[in-house]
Amino acid sequence: MTKLTGSCLCGAVTFEVENEFQNFQLCHCSQCQKTTGSAHASNLFTGPKNIEWHSGVEAIVRFDLKGRGISNSFCSKCGSRVPYLSRSGETLVVPAGSLDGKPSVSPKANIFWPERAHWYDEAVLAEHYDRYIE
Repeated sequence: MTKLTGSCLCGAVTFEVENEFQNFQLCHCSQCQKTTGSAHASNLFTGPKNIEWHSGVEAIVRFDLKGRGISNSFCSKCGSRVPYLSRSGETLVVPAGSLDGKPSVSPKANIFWPERAHWYDEAVLAEHYDRYIE
């Protein structure tokens, strides 16, 4: 397997993972919408030891929400989501957008679909552009 690099937006947090993911889910729950500020979280799942941190571990902040067991780790400098261990410690959750390359698996499921953003279905049908438009 090949390795993929990843980072936060500002580059303070950098890491590398083996491109060996067991699952890829798009989570549409209301908590993931709040966590990402978007329609869903795009999470890859792999073994807990499948990460090598290169920089910025000290900049990572973790937040654990009671209830569904939602967690979030992010760079304290730019707010970008970064990988974290599940509460059980058995799974490494890697935000797909934090990776610089293509993961070994494609999304397998849209979970918590009934909670999807009210505007999501229309967004998927909206026109596509190669750049920002006004």
